[in-house]
Amino acid sequence: MKLIYETHSITVDNERGIATGWLPGDLSEEGRRLAAEIGPRRQDVDVVFSSDLRRAVQTVELSGLTVPHLQDWRLRECNYGTLNGAPVDALDPRVERVRKPFPGGQSYFDVVELTRSFLEDLKRWYDGQVVLVVAHSANRWAFEHLLGSRAPLEDLIVSPFNWQPGWEYEL
Repeated sequence: MKLIYETHSITVDNERGIATGWLPGDLSEEGRRLAAEIGPRRQDVDVVFSSDLRRAVQTVELSGLTVPHLQDWRLRECNYGTLNGAPVDALDPRVERVRKPFPGGQSYFDVVELTRSFLEDLKRWYDGQVVLVVAHSANRWAFEHLLGSRAPLEDLIVSPFNWQPGWEYEL
């Protein structure tokens, strides 16, 4: 199975420096434009999975892809608990949250375990297909930790984010 991961498109909160977490979030004007670019570059996918949070769902809807789109809560961003909707800087240092949950929320390891569960189901039901996943930064770290470089979460979290049009993995 080929798994392609794309981050949800740019949100109003991203542009304002807000950590949306488990809040729905809305795509910005630029985010809407970029979401429409996903469809033409991902015509080869058989199915799309996304987080059930609004910003990820909007990204898929605006992509124009006509394959089945399934939402899975296990693909949500890390729950920052009382810090959902806070300025991004309030999450620092994030590396301290690898195993220690945010107040009233999750740890990044919790996200990895949910991602692992999602991948087990994916392998069982979608073997041999090309699957596109649209989710969040914590999920990107989880995929990279579980399927890509297999680097420690601590290293992935502190690495600079270099956007690219998707990451590809073989399962």
